[in-house]
Amino acid sequence: MSSDPLLSDHVRRFIVEHQPVRGHWVHLKGAWRDLRAHSDYPAPVRSLLGQAVAASVLLAATLKFRGRLTLQLQGNGAVSLMVAQCTHDFRVRAIAHFDEGQIEAITAEEVPGGATFRSLAGSDGRFTVTIEADERSLRYQGIVPLTGQSLAESLEAYFDASEQLPTRVRLAADDEHSAGLLVQRLPEAGEQAGEAWDSAQRGFERLTAKDLLRRPVEDVLGRGLPAYDLRLFRGAPVQFECRCGEGRVTALLRALGPEEVRDVLQDQGAVTVTCEFCHRPYRFDAEAIDALFADAGNAPPLIH
Repeated sequence: MSSDPLLSDHVRRFIVEHQPVRGHWVHLKGAWRDLRAHSDYPAPVRSLLGQAVAASVLLAATLKFRGRLTLQLQGNGAVSLMVAQCTHDFRVRAIAHFDEGQIEAITAEEVPGGATFRSLAGSDGRFTVTIEADERSLRYQGIVPLTGQSLAESLEAYFDASEQLPTRVRLAADDEHSAGLLVQRLPEAGEQAGEAWDSAQRGFERLTAKDLLRRPVEDVLGRGLPAYDLRLFRGAPVQFECRCGEGRVTALLRALGPEEVRDVLQDQGAVTVTCEFCHRPYRFDAEAIDALFADAGNAPPLIH
């Protein structure tokens, strides 16, 4: 039995019994910590990035595919670019590019949550979801304007535009946890179905960020939908995984060639390559560089 009452680092599906209402819940702790192990994002950026990671997992959980889903925010605010990726088996990574001066101003002003989102994302931006499926190299992309006063509202607008499914989303993140809840109404008619959906929406209004971050999923769903029987399915684990690695880095250095790499080594005393996504540094001293090019003749061909 898990010692974590929140069952962190899992995504779980649920349905409202005998009603056309379904959803997913995600809660991250270790994966969220590991994702930021080599990064030092300011608090406002860290919070938005955590929400984006949770959103990418919720999006991937609603799909049946093998491949990679990428959620991307681009705008004219303090955060110019934010990317969160999740694979079909829930391996996540993420990155944010931001203006430090603008972030310091936002932090000093202590503006409300909605205003903070708009300061980060800007007044003119877009929300893009790209799905790259392994089967026959299929690729789908949906783009909607950044909407409302939160990332969750932008995600709801994406579902409305792309799938025409009424969807409600709640997202939250702090230094320790990243969490999200997504509820959808399936396309079935009937007055009773409408009542269940209305009740789900009212329940959403009762949920706070603290509920998402600190309460087990059973408590969250019980608080959000107290009048209905729910079926909660077994969870799938979520973990951080970046596609960088020493093998990829050594292949890159070999491709640059010994002359260029040794020039860097002479100037800096070591060669350091930092992954753009996870910011993990790979450091090679003189001995490692000598061994790298001594073995170059036996190295497998570089495949892009």
